[in-house]
Amino acid sequence: MPSSNPLPPKENSLFKRILKCYEQKQYKNGLKFAKQILSNPKFAEHGETLAMKGLTLNCLGRKEEAYEYVRRGLRNDLRSHVCWHVYGLLQRSDKKYDEAIKCYRNALKWEKDNIQILRDLSLLQIQMRDLEGYRDTRYQLFMLRPTQRASWIGFAMSYHLLKDYDMALKILNAFRKTLLQTIIDYEHSELLLYQNMVIQESGALVDALRHLDQFQTEICDELSVQEIHGSLYLKLGKFSSAAEVYRKLLQRNPENTGYYGSLADALQLHKSEERLSLLAEYREVYPKALAPARLYLNYAQGELFKQEVDRYLRRGLHKGVPPLFVDLRSLYKDKEKVAVIQQLAEQYVQALSKNGRFSLDETNEPKEPASALLWVYYYLAQHWDFLGNTDKALQYINAAIEHTPTLIELFVTKGRIYKHAGDVVEAFKWLDEAQGLDTADRYINSKCAKYMLRANLIKEAEETCSKFTREGVSAMENLNEMQCMWFQTECALAYQRLEKWGEALKKCHEVDRHFSEIIEDQFDFHTYCMRKMTLRSYVGLLRLEDVLRSHPFYLRAARCAIQVYLHLHDKPPQDETAEQDTNTENLAPSELKKLRNKQRKAKRKAELEKAAAATVAEKREQHKNRQADTEPDAPPQDELVPDKLAKVDDPLDQAIKFLQPLQSLCSNLLETHLMAFEIYSRKDKALLMLQSVRRMHRLAPDHPEVHSCVIRLALRYKEWLAQDRLSEPCKQVLETCLGPITGDRSPHTINQQFLDTHSHYLPAVFQGAKMMYLLDPSSQATAIKLVTNLDSTMEGVTVPVCTAVLNSLRKGEFGDCGDAASEYMTLCHQRFPLATAFNPSPPPATPSRGHVLESQENCLSN
Repeated sequence: MPSSNPLPPKENSLFKRILKCYEQKQYKNGLKFAKQILSNPKFAEHGETLAMKGLTLNCLGRKEEAYEYVRRGLRNDLRSHVCWHVYGLLQRSDKKYDEAIKCYRNALKWEKDNIQILRDLSLLQIQMRDLEGYRDTRYQLFMLRPTQRASWIGFAMSYHLLKDYDMALKILNAFRKTLLQTIIDYEHSELLLYQNMVIQESGALVDALRHLDQFQTEICDELSVQEIHGSLYLKLGKFSSAAEVYRKLLQRNPENTGYYGSLADALQLHKSEERLSLLAEYREVYPKALAPARLYLNYAQGELFKQEVDRYLRRGLHKGVPPLFVDLRSLYKDKEKVAVIQQLAEQYVQALSKNGRFSLDETNEPKEPASALLWVYYYLAQHWDFLGNTDKALQYINAAIEHTPTLIELFVTKGRIYKHAGDVVEAFKWLDEAQGLDTADRYINSKCAKYMLRANLIKEAEETCSKFTREGVSAMENLNEMQCMWFQTECALAYQRLEKWGEALKKCHEVDRHFSEIIEDQFDFHTYCMRKMTLRSYVGLLRLEDVLRSHPFYLRAARCAIQVYLHLHDKPPQDETAEQDTNTENLAPSELKKLRNKQRKAKRKAELEKAAAATVAEKREQHKNRQADTEPDAPPQDELVPDKLAKVDDPLDQAIKFLQPLQSLCSNLLETHLMAFEIYSRKDKALLMLQSVRRMHRLAPDHPEVHSCVIRLALRYKEWLAQDRLSEPCKQVLETCLGPITGDRSPHTINQQFLDTHSHYLPAVFQGAKMMYLLDPSSQATAIKLVTNLDSTMEGVTVPVCTAVLNSLRKGEFGDCGDAASEYMTLCHQRFPLATAFNPSPPPATPSRGHVLESQENCLSN
């Protein structure tokens, strides 16, 4: 790099050695050479040397010193592109990308054709999705290095991302003509497939097909060529050509279910009978393939379905296929098909028990293996569990365990049955038993830990996971490093149930940080993908990263965090010491003595825990120091302290931070707008509340929770009008937008009509009854009577819904209910005898781990 303040030859050679040491990560040697230059009084304030010393110190983790030296160097030489570039690298290492971009632009003012600065700037621009800036930077790089492949590809991709497909194709065509391609390799192949992808996205399907036909001999990925051919033929209406392509693809892979659907579309088979004949043809051609036989069941009806599902079930039960029920579960939408499957499975039980065959009539057929009866029991247990009949499900799974008490899947399924019945403790015990049968199975270990967390046994779950985590680091820390988000989300929900708000928030923030890290990690791929020519995958990565926080993992963590922050807003945590001081004033001397003893024991316990935490922190620090050698540029993150998180000053603002990604990426989910309404109603934001109601009403106008939000907004609107708190424009907007939703009806009328329409659906009755009490507290008795009605005509009566009703009665959402809550709990206990939420004498909070079967009789009695 030419310097704005050049050094004499001796010092200049030392400066070049500093640069070389930085590139080779020999940071200590680099500091020695910098010291040699700066120790000379003439060059003690040489800006570029100071900047390079700061950059080297940053790589050694000495962040404050690094900033001090770089800023000092910049003050001494503001016209140096080196100093500005170094300052930009420092900002980039701290993930301050906007500031880094400013620094690079300043560096380019003094050295506008510097390749390295332009490359670094382009990386930051694509990372921040400044696509227009990225296009301009790639153009400069292209003009400076027109012979490099990356210059052409980056320039073309910048136009593709801006959806200027014509320009992108012109650049790609011009680049392809410059290639003297003699050997067909995968990089050239990927370039052609990427070009075809751009043509398709531009909408020129005929050109895309022509391009593919022209260059298919140069493309190595034959499968992609065939699939693209089939897709293009279908879109262009060339059905005979499409059918020919998909028949070839089915010869290659007869288990691909998507090919059968595309072939049926190509053959223009719209009736079920026509598709059945096609699938029957392929079932005969490929008798061992499962896909055509399984797809056949989707279209078959009546007696034909009975024959075919009989054959399919026998095949799976004979071989002993554990996921047979999961395979057929999609058929359970049709009640007639469910009845046929149930009848056949129960016939199998009778026949196999008597003569060892699937049918009593088949006396001449060879007998089935002894395991066939076991798999029928296993299937029926899952069948009845899915239909909600816990007693029959347990009866069959117990029979299966009696038959073969060493099969792990049986214990997992029994735990799942108890989980669906609402008994999370018993569910955990059976998963613990399954895990004990094979301690080397990571899947069973993870499943067991998940059930433990559902039972709020966090320490036990961590101990279970520690069998597969790295030694020397606590399991919780290692799971966080591995971005094990399912575990952290379940931990957060367990802490939320235990009302440990700070710990719950800590886990939610850890999940949020994982998503931030995944977004940061794409930085490494910007140059790699263009160098390796994996262009289609790279574009897919960029598009995935743009919608990353729409992932279910983030949704679950955000929901938990928002619920906790709403609770902290409604019930701010109290200062325990101040509360204790006020309570001791009214205590008798004997009681005060007992309290002091208790406090001393608690203090001693806290000290022991603090010492243990210090040991863990020391190990963590050692681990971080080891990591520093491999990740010198990683910026330190603020430690997540549960107490600080729980005592945050602005819980609603913190909740909005979790909500905003959902509003932009998950606007099609009703839950997003329900959470937004809860936050904005507490902030008393009229227009934002209206926005949430309009969006949720557009998605699901008849949803019970949407109904309650409409009623609450209508009530608040009346209050605002009565208190004259709305400006005229705001009043007009609310009046205009609320009218189509409410139909100019009063809240009482809306609620009564809703209750009349959904009088036999418990979730709707629950919300309607809550709104009835909110609108008229004198109707408490009627509202409670409505919501506690669990007669046989009521639909939607599930454990979660009944639990929500019980919690609502206990929290006083229906006022002082007297004995209504306990009576309702008794009623629910009769309906769901296994659910711990309705058990008048719940099991201990921490059940024993040693849940071992003593005999086969005990299996059946359970």
